[in-house]
Amino acid sequence: MLTSTTPIAEPALQPPRRRHLAGRAALAALAAFALALPFGALGQAGTWPDKPVRFVVPYPPGGGTDVIARIVQERFQAALGQPVVIENKGGAGGSVGTEVVAKAAPDGYTVLFTLSSHTINPAIYPKLPFDTVKDFEPVGLVASLPQILVAHPGVPVGSLGELVPMLKGKPGGMAFASVGNGSPGHLAGELFKLRTGTDMTHIPYKGGGPAVTDVMGGQVPFLWVSIPAAAQHVKSGKLKALAVSTLKRSAAFPDVPTVSEAGGGALAGFEVDSWYAMFVPAKTPRPIIERLNKALNTVLADPGVRERLLAQGSEGVGGTPEALGKMVADELPKWAKLVKDAGIKLE
Repeated sequence: MLTSTTPIAEPALQPPRRRHLAGRAALAALAAFALALPFGALGQAGTWPDKPVRFVVPYPPGGGTDVIARIVQERFQAALGQPVVIENKGGAGGSVGTEVVAKAAPDGYTVLFTLSSHTINPAIYPKLPFDTVKDFEPVGLVASLPQILVAHPGVPVGSLGELVPMLKGKPGGMAFASVGNGSPGHLAGELFKLRTGTDMTHIPYKGGGPAVTDVMGGQVPFLWVSIPAAAQHVKSGKLKALAVSTLKRSAAFPDVPTVSEAGGGALAGFEVDSWYAMFVPAKTPRPIIERLNKALNTVLADPGVRERLLAQGSEGVGGTPEALGKMVADELPKWAKLVKDAGIKLE
């Protein structure tokens, strides 16, 4: 029982006029916050997706990025409960399709499905129509894999050890193809030239499909490309595999040595890793990014998907948007240095 005679203080009550103004101020602040979000974000975050999702692949059909996107596509549709449509928009080393996504509505319905040239292009193309960091939000890493050096079966070399002496005897007389300026294959070829002191002419294509076709046809003798674009043709004997660009051999081609193994000496420690990943336009609502990331990790946990990826020479990764964002931040200066050291310039 209370024995003190001191009155108990009651909460101070605002006059009706002040309470009315405070309420109006709170509603105005909430409205301003809602308007600051992308149009429709409040509703879409809860109901998304309610229509098909578009994967923009910034390379032509048949290349490595396209192959990996189509492996992921079917299970991704099931995870989202909506169709996933793949749209190929090749050109300018992947920059054409990437710009499409950068300028798309940040509503989660347009997704960039690209490869590691995403972090190389800023060093290759000085005036990109987008900012690699500011114009995108990372969703997740899909897979990682090496580049593979393949040759037309008629090229008279059977190993990387035989290739270097041949190139030194024909300075500038041989060429290598890649899926485009700034692609991982382009950088692998330039690093190879830098390390061995050889000279080869770079022939950029608009994607792995056209490049593979021309090398099989004998128009270009060599090609640095992601394994998915070349795997079936190596297995059928239409292309000859000489080496892979990572420090570890590919599980898909365990008999193909790494550049470091096959070359030794100046090529010891040679490494150009590549990856596939998903991004969305900046300002995409966080709940939508989290839903896409959850769907991606669900897909990559599927044994059938992992087996199909491995058959193409790639390893499913997954992980958080933050992990992908950190990798992008780490790679931008790394590739900028290689581009500068190798003197890579667009022709």
